[in-house]
Amino acid sequence: MAQQRNEAPEVKLRCSICLDLLKDPVTIPCGHSYCMSCIKTSWDQRGIYSCPLCRETFSPRPVLVKNTILADLVEELKKTGHQTAPADHCYARSGDVACDVCTGRKLKAFRSCLDCRASYCEQHLQPHYQSAAFKKHKLVEAFGNLQESICSHHGEVMKIFCRTDQQCICYLCLMDKHKGHDTVSAAAERTEKQNELGEIWQNIQQRIQRREQDAKLLQKEMETINNSADKAVEDSEKIFTELIRVIEKRSSEVKEQIRSWQKIEVSRVKELQEKLDQENAYMIMKEADLEELSRSEDHTKFLQIFPSLSILTGSTYSPLPKTNRLRYYKDVMAAVTAAKEKMQKILTEKLLLAEPTTRGEFLQYSCQITMDPNTAGTWLVLSDENRKITFNKNVIHPKHPDRFEYSPQVLSKEGLTGRCYWEMEISRDAKVAVAYKSIGRSGESNACFFGQNKKSWVLRCDDSYTFIHDGDHTFISAPKSSRIGVYLDHSAGTLAFFSVSETMTLLHRVQTTFTEPLYAGVFLSGSDGDAVEFGRVVPSEPYGIVDDVTHDLQLIFI
Repeated sequence: MAQQRNEAPEVKLRCSICLDLLKDPVTIPCGHSYCMSCIKTSWDQRGIYSCPLCRETFSPRPVLVKNTILADLVEELKKTGHQTAPADHCYARSGDVACDVCTGRKLKAFRSCLDCRASYCEQHLQPHYQSAAFKKHKLVEAFGNLQESICSHHGEVMKIFCRTDQQCICYLCLMDKHKGHDTVSAAAERTEKQNELGEIWQNIQQRIQRREQDAKLLQKEMETINNSADKAVEDSEKIFTELIRVIEKRSSEVKEQIRSWQKIEVSRVKELQEKLDQENAYMIMKEADLEELSRSEDHTKFLQIFPSLSILTGSTYSPLPKTNRLRYYKDVMAAVTAAKEKMQKILTEKLLLAEPTTRGEFLQYSCQITMDPNTAGTWLVLSDENRKITFNKNVIHPKHPDRFEYSPQVLSKEGLTGRCYWEMEISRDAKVAVAYKSIGRSGESNACFFGQNKKSWVLRCDDSYTFIHDGDHTFISAPKSSRIGVYLDHSAGTLAFFSVSETMTLLHRVQTTFTEPLYAGVFLSGSDGDAVEFGRVVPSEPYGIVDDVTHDLQLIFI
């Protein structure tokens, strides 16, 4: 009201339909003035002769006569240059609720009237504040699609909520299709739902907080993993550098030993060569003396010299070795080769492919497996915190994009990477599996069934054991056990199935390269009541993990 009293003079000379200065102003019987063309267009379009501001209706249609006084005032105003227009931000833009009364470029609506079923800008809303005829009208914050608040059957505002049918209705619906139903006012239902909304909001806030806490824990875990990996790489580099230094040192020592032995043996051979040359020269000289003696005709001289020439002096040592001296080289090479093979074995089998051997060692890699109910296929029931799967032909699940449509099988919620171990109790026949999440879900092709494609690996447990992958069957001869253990080393590409009793019996091992995280799976297709239950991981001591010290774990089935 105060705003109305403080309005500038030019505002009072504006048409409340086009919001521009009056053009050919006319004053209708109620006293309000409009552009002649604006009011004519309004009456022609609506077919009702009423004032857009005060809603007073006239019959018959009033004769419109130009108001010369107002026309003169408008002309004077134009001469003075006072022709302010609404600020651009007042006009309705995309996404805004537009005034239903404005013509041409519409202003932004300020309030919506549930009784008038229209939205108004501040200018066109003034009659609701000034006229007693509008005092009881219900004004709300401007909103679009106002017709959605109107009953499509009776054309009345829907102010009642039917709790029986959970929908808004008008008062005429209350006496028609909703007669006898549990109904309250829309305002009362809103108040109740608002309270529920508060509880839901609080629940969501709590969940958000928990998710934020979980996100922080995951972030911390990721940082721990990265830091541990970086330290492991750094430490391993130091160890291998030291190992390389030791190998290089030992290689140098072996090289020196070989060269030293070579020098000694070469020196020995040279010494033998010199002796052999000396003996050879002596023999040549003897040969010459004997030849000269043989040609002598003096018998006395021959007999006197012969005794001295007949005696051979010098070494009779043979240069041929009594033993194979080259054996040393063979022994050295054999020792180096043996060291190489032993180191390769340590670095491959012991370092990269080290695998637990006892059940206690396997249990150190125990992981908690829970199944995803959204994947549970036909006839499968989950219970015991989704750790137990039971076969029941009376069960029908609602559709879900993750669900196996035609196969009674289910996948775990958790993706498995790194080293993992889990155990299952099998009541009768079942297939225990691991599979990629990308395995097929809909249809009856092999792409959707465990073991019949490249995305899944299965151990079938019935009267005997059979391993199945990509449709290939490997039959296994082993004693039956109701408990099956599965060991996975994702990075090493190792997957192993065990029969668990007093001892662990390896049933089948797979060595491959896994390209995605794996998910534990179960397939049941026997009789009602057939079940598979996953063991729950608990510490053998009540305090579990304290001060980064991992105590022994155990798997229990309850």
